[in-house]
Parts: sequence; C-alpha cells; structure tokens
Amino acid sequence: MHTLFPLFIIIASILWGIDGVVLRPALYSLPVATVVFIEHSLAFLFMFPFLIYEWKKLKEIKPSSYGYFFLVALFGGALGTLAITKGLFYVNFASLSAVILLQKLQPIFAIFLAWLILKERLPKKFFAYALLALLGAYAVAFPTLLPNLNTGDKTSIAAMFGLLAAICWGASTVFSKRALRETNFRIGTYLRFGITSLIMLVIMLTTGGQTAIPQVSQTQWFYFLIIIFSSGGIAMLLYYFGLKRTKASVSTICELGLPLSAVILEYFIFGKLMNATQFLGAAVLLFAIVMVARMREAITENT
Repeated sequence: MHTLFPLFIIIASILWGIDGVVLRPALYSLPVATVVFIEHSLAFLFMFPFLIYEWKKLKEIKPSSYGYFFLVALFGGALGTLAITKGLFYVNFASLSAVILLQKLQPIFAIFLAWLILKERLPKKFFAYALLALLGAYAVAFPTLLPNLNTGDKTSIAAMFGLLAAICWGASTVFSKRALRETNFRIGTYLRFGITSLIMLVIMLTTGGQTAIPQVSQTQWFYFLIIIFSSGGIAMLLYYFGLKRTKASVSTICELGLPLSAVILEYFIFGKLMNATQFLGAAVLLFAIVMVARMREAITENT
C-alpha cells in the first residue's frame, strides 16, 4: 500500500494541470475576482457539513493562530489564485504551460521565507540551486532571452503572474506550518476555503465583480462544479493523503505531473508548444526544484 501513496500525488498534480489548461481558461470571459470567489465559496459550501462535524476542534485553536490562518487564506487562497488565474486568462489560451511552470518556484520561495521569517537554517548550496531555478524560470518567461514587454506576445507578462502566484503560495506554506500546530489539515483546509471566500467577497464587491454573477452561463457553472470535485477540494485531499507517507524528494518528482501534463495537454488541445529555449529553461528549473527537495529532506532527517 505504501508504494501507492506517490500515485495519489501524481493524480492530484495531473488534475491541477487539467485545471490550468482545460478548465480555468473556459471561464476567461468572467472577471478574475468573480471566478476565484465562486470556486472558493462553492467548495466551502460543500465542506461546511464536515466542518460542523469537527466544530469542537475550532475551540482548540488559539486566537493568534487564526491570524496565521488568515494569512494562509490571503496569500494562498486569494492572492495566489488571483495571480495564476489572471496569468492564464491574460494569454487567452496561448502559452498556458509557461505560466503553470513558473508556479513550480513555490518551494524555492517557501524555503527562503522559512529561512527569513522562521529563522530555519539553510546550507549555502540552497542559494546556488535557487539561482539556477531562477535562471531556468527566466528562460521560460522570456523565450527570446530579452525582457521586452512591449511586444504583442503576452507570454512574459503572463509568466510574471505565475511567478507572483509562486511567491504567494510559498508564503502560504510558511504560514501554514505555524497555523497547523494546533489542528489537523482538514480543519486547516476548511478554514482556508472559508476565510478565502470572505476575503474574495470583499475584493469582488470592491471591484464590481458581483455584477458578472448573473452572466455566468450553465456551461460555466458546470465547469465550476468540475473544478470543485476534481482540481479543487478532491485534488487537495488526494495530495495530502499521498503526502502523509511520501518523502519530500519523491513528492517533488511526483508533482512534476503538473507541468508535464500542462505541456502535453496544451499541445494536443491547442496545438501550442514551448520553444527550445523554454524547454531548456524548464529542464533546469525542474532539476533545481528536485535538488532543493532532496537537500531539504536531508536537513530534516538530520535535525
């Protein structure tokens, strides 16, 4: 059974790849804030009965920890999802895999912020791998290796949204470590979706996105439901279930199912393919991410 745990991570990663290339772009006619609000609030609505079942555990959480849960929801749920959705919408079905690849920088930012905020110790070679990952990410974001953002190609700007998402999710990972000290990941997931829904409600009302809700078509509601029961809550549960007994280095390799599935799907569905520079950059980026995961695991085992 233990050999099957990594399979759950691979399935979750593939579902996230399908979300980025097939599902989320189908909602591009809607305001970004509206999309993020609907997907989180609907997911929380389905989770609420399970939260009621574990309601007593909410009293075990200290008030200060709720502040960390708010930061998790703000960075991981709201800002991170807004950034990646904006990036995917910005390219309008073009170079989707490049945007998705940039979010693989998340563990780099998570470890760096843990060093910066939580004062965790890091070997010097981490910074070498981090620099290598950034160089690979640069090649993915700028296919010609020239940072010219004034051209008609939106890939580079969209990739920056992917980079912003990676930073936000990296910060969310750091805050999650502190937030989950007093409860389990299920309660953490419920709170993340619930608080994110409230944050996104404020953002949506501020930007006027609520006016687009009556314009959501039946097809788009169907896509929202697919997201909730595939790449949303279900994928998150599969990921955490597999992560329980999977080493960090193995997990990171399994998570490559996300960018690989995105590249394959984008080619077969939209006929789009990254150029040679981007493929080389992606290889360098993913190699650095795997090496960082192995290094991080070695540090954990020795402490």
